[in-house]
Amino acid sequence: MMQRDRASQMLGMVVERDAPGEARVSMIVRDDMLNGFAITHGGLVFALADTAFAIACNEDERVTVAGGADVTFLKSTTAGQTLTATAIRRARSGRTGLYDIRVTDETGDLVAEVRGRSITTDRRPTAVPLVPSTGSGTSVLPAAEVEPVAEPVEASGPRPPHDPAPEREGALTSTEVSR
Repeated sequence: MMQRDRASQMLGMVVERDAPGEARVSMIVRDDMLNGFAITHGGLVFALADTAFAIACNEDERVTVAGGADVTFLKSTTAGQTLTATAIRRARSGRTGLYDIRVTDETGDLVAEVRGRSITTDRRPTAVPLVPSTGSGTSVLPAAEVEPVAEPVEASGPRPPHDPAPEREGALTSTEVSR
């Protein structure tokens, strides 16, 4: 999963621990990660926590996604600091899971806490090879493909005109998430 996660790569995230139900991911805060108050943008603190959460809850061949999360920001940080998100599974029952994620700075101070709720889908990731780059020495990753294990069940009745789901390739339908 992380080999295809372009967003986490773009943010410079480093996976330090990947075990069933546990993960630790770090990221150095760059100048372009600061908000208008010159502190780390909360969305990027959450992105780090969300990446650790994703690694911790994807512990088998089934695709598991976030069903929801609550974040509490406790301390601001700025450029040059290293943030580390540690995710731990608290409970897993059927298709749902509950995870606690702590984000700390390089001194060990608590920056944020996240409580994540996961949902395991009927999908399995397809193997997507890395595509070699031309000259830069880095790999370019193709778009991730996910194939359903079973045909998705569509909600009955017409789709509202504002619902963009049919245009989002690979998007989970509401009935698929709720199964």
